[in-house]
Amino acid sequence: MQNIKDYVEANKQRFLDELLELLRFPSVSADPQYKEGVLNTAEFVAKKLEDAGADKVEICPTAGYPIVYGEKVFDPSLPTVLVYGHYDVQPADPIELWDTPPFEPTVRDGKIYARGAADDKGQFYMHVKAFEYMMKNEQLSCNIKFMIEGEEEVGSANLGIFVKENRERLKADVIVISDTSMISLENPSLETGLRGLSYVEVEVTGPNRDLHSGVYGGAVANPATILAKLVASLHDENNHIAIPGFYDDVVELTAEERKALNEAPFDIEEYKSDLGIANIWGEKNFTTIERTGIRPTLEVNGIWGGYIGEGAKTVLPSKAFAKISMRLVPNQSSEKITKLFEDHFQEIAPDCVTVKVKPHHGGEPVVTPTDSIAYRAAEKALTDTFGKKPIPTRGGGSIPIVALFEKELGIKTVLLGFGLDSDNLHSPNEKYGIENYLRGIETIPLFHKYYAELSK
Repeated sequence: MQNIKDYVEANKQRFLDELLELLRFPSVSADPQYKEGVLNTAEFVAKKLEDAGADKVEICPTAGYPIVYGEKVFDPSLPTVLVYGHYDVQPADPIELWDTPPFEPTVRDGKIYARGAADDKGQFYMHVKAFEYMMKNEQLSCNIKFMIEGEEEVGSANLGIFVKENRERLKADVIVISDTSMISLENPSLETGLRGLSYVEVEVTGPNRDLHSGVYGGAVANPATILAKLVASLHDENNHIAIPGFYDDVVELTAEERKALNEAPFDIEEYKSDLGIANIWGEKNFTTIERTGIRPTLEVNGIWGGYIGEGAKTVLPSKAFAKISMRLVPNQSSEKITKLFEDHFQEIAPDCVTVKVKPHHGGEPVVTPTDSIAYRAAEKALTDTFGKKPIPTRGGGSIPIVALFEKELGIKTVLLGFGLDSDNLHSPNEKYGIENYLRGIETIPLFHKYYAELSK
């Protein structure tokens, strides 16, 4: 029987080759032209779960893309771990900013460059390979279930339906998700909270058609100009979100809690250098760590209107658009925030234009307990692998299904992520460190071992 370190060392090239194969599938759930790629990815995942030793592997249809389910339930007296992940990925646009093609994974300087490398193919696949090890070496200490979906990047619209219809099948004691990051390989960490999300698209309409900017400019409101003014007004001079009622439900951390949060290692100069910025920006009187973890935000994700092709076209556009995401913190409701945004945007629009607000998707913020058996098991596992106790942190991103799982299944989640904030998630040149990938495979069997021991 091999220990996990020896097994990873003996199989690391195969583990890497399999991940590269998985990354070649263009599983972009947001774009219908990639439908075949998404479906082929689901088949690949199902096959690898079967190869690793899972029973009852099924590609479960939904109204959208399927959910891959598999399990190994060998002793009802033991705890059950439900592993969640997603096999769909973000669009790769803008393609021209990639150094290498997004669906032709490339290894450079110990990192895998490809769309989905860290979010979430590389991270959920660690669990498949860890499961393979536990099966082959008779080290499976917990029952295990896998639920890998194909619509996380478009809001998991059908996951809630699946969960409600499969409560019995999904019964477990804890959910493990590896779709988050740690501070660094030198400073491992465990995320203890995630922000919620409200995502909307706005449309500003002026004249009933595009106009000649010389003939009509100065006499007819330009929707692009109006949209720019409206968007700019959403923050005040202190970069505070200027929507009435936006902060009403925000839970303020105590001075002691803020102090503990800011004790995490953070080099502001390194941060600025990595991003190529001269200075940071954000809500006044909060640190960068606080701004990205415990404070709500409002960001423009895209803005367009009029002529954006090559050369010049002197046009006053009929319409202008923006996509806006708002990250939320505990006690805020995505439904309430969406309504506050919609009402405010309608109210501040001048009567020379009309505006529409189209909600896309959202999710609720969550805080995971640090005194649970699952957290302590993850803490012990990471300590074994990295040689130091992980630091508890708050994540700036959103995984809306964490709140859904707690509501529908009554199960808490542990966020056992191995990515880095510098992995370029949702950006060109997304990457995932090979060492992060292999250490994740090493750590996961230890989590199962400690979770079983602590559950006795």
